[in-house]
Amino acid sequence: MVLAAGLGRRMRPLTATRPKPLVEVAGKTLLDHALDTLRRGGVRRAVVNVHYLADRVEAHLGSRDCGLEIRISDERARLLDTGGGIAAALPLLVADPFLAINADNLFIEGPIPAVELLAARWDCRLMDALLLVVPLARAHCHQGRGDFHMDALGRLSRRRPGRVAPFVYTGLQMLSRRLFEGEEPVPFPLGRLWDRAAAARRLYGIVHQGLWFDVGTAAAVAETEELLGRL
Repeated sequence: MVLAAGLGRRMRPLTATRPKPLVEVAGKTLLDHALDTLRRGGVRRAVVNVHYLADRVEAHLGSRDCGLEIRISDERARLLDTGGGIAAALPLLVADPFLAINADNLFIEGPIPAVELLAARWDCRLMDALLLVVPLARAHCHQGRGDFHMDALGRLSRRRPGRVAPFVYTGLQMLSRRLFEGEEPVPFPLGRLWDRAAAARRLYGIVHQGLWFDVGTAAAVAETEELLGRL
């Protein structure tokens, strides 16, 4: 599942005339970077949700061979947020568990590709959600104070208000369909389901072995390109 339906307000003015997933970083759109991350991990089929300037996203996907079978989850009529967007797309998502990736992050792979790392760690007996995270110190272009704490077994807990947490969510995760049982395709944030999984001690994380860039703002585009130019 590629989450590509957001309005991209933090990316303005770049998103005034184009959807955030089609903003280019290092000569490639953010959407293509996300699809390439999935393809490198062996994914063959992806569902992309669309809302803002949806026709342009669909036209872009139809104009290139990304090596994946693409299905569209149409949110033109109503933007459903991250949780609702995935809930609406579940009929198109045949896998269990399945991957979800945000279309505003950029990954440089480590020794093990990010998708393979998640797949190797997944344990359906223990987990409802497995999030790829990076240490706050390695979260390039990220302006936050961290998202999660992780215990010795890999279980995640949320950062407390006013505190700093050592790990940042990268925008890539593996989810069980079980997590969405009883959920309707209405607007709600995925964080609500993370909190439910954490309360049941079924929210886990694993650390990305490569580089990661938070490309969520217009300023981060130039900063990411500068950092990539040094590699």
